[in-house]
Amino acid sequence: MSAATVLLIVLAIGAAAFAVAYRRAAGLRPEAGQKLHSRAGYHGAYAFVMAVLPAILFLALWKAASPAYVENAVWNDLPEQVQTAPDSNKSLLMGMVTSIGDGVRRLSDAELEQAKAGSVDLRELFAAKGVALASSGEPYMVPAAVAYNEMTDASVRYSGIGTILLALAGAVYGLTGISVRRRARNNVERIMLWGLMAASTIAILTTIGIVLSMLFQTISFFQSVPLSNFFFGTVWDPRFAAAGSGGTTGQFGLIPLLAGTLYIALVAMLFAVPIGLFAAIYMAEYASRRVRSIVKPVLEILAGIPTIVYGIFALATVGPLLRDLSAALAGGQPFILAQSVLTAGLVMGIMLIPFVSSLSDDIITAVPRAMHDGSLGLGATRSETMRRVILPAALPGIVGALLLTASRAIGETMIVVLAAGVAANLTINPGEAMTTITVKIVNQLTGDLEFTSPQTLVAFALGITLFAITLAMNVFALYIVRKYREQYE
Repeated sequence: MSAATVLLIVLAIGAAAFAVAYRRAAGLRPEAGQKLHSRAGYHGAYAFVMAVLPAILFLALWKAASPAYVENAVWNDLPEQVQTAPDSNKSLLMGMVTSIGDGVRRLSDAELEQAKAGSVDLRELFAAKGVALASSGEPYMVPAAVAYNEMTDASVRYSGIGTILLALAGAVYGLTGISVRRRARNNVERIMLWGLMAASTIAILTTIGIVLSMLFQTISFFQSVPLSNFFFGTVWDPRFAAAGSGGTTGQFGLIPLLAGTLYIALVAMLFAVPIGLFAAIYMAEYASRRVRSIVKPVLEILAGIPTIVYGIFALATVGPLLRDLSAALAGGQPFILAQSVLTAGLVMGIMLIPFVSSLSDDIITAVPRAMHDGSLGLGATRSETMRRVILPAALPGIVGALLLTASRAIGETMIVVLAAGVAANLTINPGEAMTTITVKIVNQLTGDLEFTSPQTLVAFALGITLFAITLAMNVFALYIVRKYREQYE
């Protein structure tokens, strides 16, 4: 029984519990002097929650813990010489066992006995069944795979039975005790409060986990590379080395990457903010309803285009156009390369226009209409009202929108790869190529590298640096928002 089938059964039990509880609660008749504490819908919702919520939590916990338990049990049954071998790799061997387990399900009894006896080549046998193996395997892996399949099937069966029984028990509990004074509404609201608290806690713990996962790897990196070389270095030359080759450490200067990140984001913001903000002002104040209903959806279409498409547009159209235009202006030698800061910034700015315009438009239209009408009533023009009343009142929200836009620009990768290249240059010429922190994070985490080498661990140092930059931007934005909110409220 699959997990989806079990969930459907649990939801069906919950729906039946809701219907029965609702009907029973609707039939209650308070005596003289009594008052119905909760409506029938709350009684039904409580029965539904008691039937569904504990069962789903049980199923989720079982699915999370069961694979680890099964793998440990199978691993402990492997030959002792395999477990204690110096070159033994648990994850690799268990991956092989699970692959063999997929093939074992397709074997006949005779073929299975031959596989257990080791009289056939497992790779050839399973290839005929449509299962590819990385190696021929060992004879002890077949019994281990059979045991793995049996334990997995038992786990699925028991988890399904336990989940359904728990759902039935929860439904019975929710249906018992339905009375005039039952505090079903309080119980439902309390459960919802716990759910909201759990969601908030998960969000906080996820953030903490992300930071800690980067922090520990960053500490390992700085044990090999001094802080001064990373934060004040002006040369990026990691000197990639294949796994086990013992390559040299290289140079990990952050400044070229940080300069490229901020430079490209600045060019993008200089292009996107004026256009997006003016578009928002036009749609909020000057455009008719018909024009607004057409212009705003068209602008928001840009937000749905994948960034790789923008990158291809930059590589195939914008970059060559700027290069040829600069060559014509300079008399033959272009002063803007096809892959340059200007190319990436312009295309990224096009991508960011809908973020600025849509968010700013929503913020401007959220300003109380009384402020707008009062300003016009005192004799101000529409432009004066926008400049001196609406925009100052909407400034905290606009700052937040620009912060979100800047964060998107700093974190962009695909456009930079195709439009600005991967060269870690340090220059102030926007016509030359530069790269960003996010591009180098991708480069450092791809390829055949040792995960403990400085060439790979530097990606975590770059990641936590980027996190610190965005955190500082958030703190500054909160300061601006609070300052002007107090002024205009």
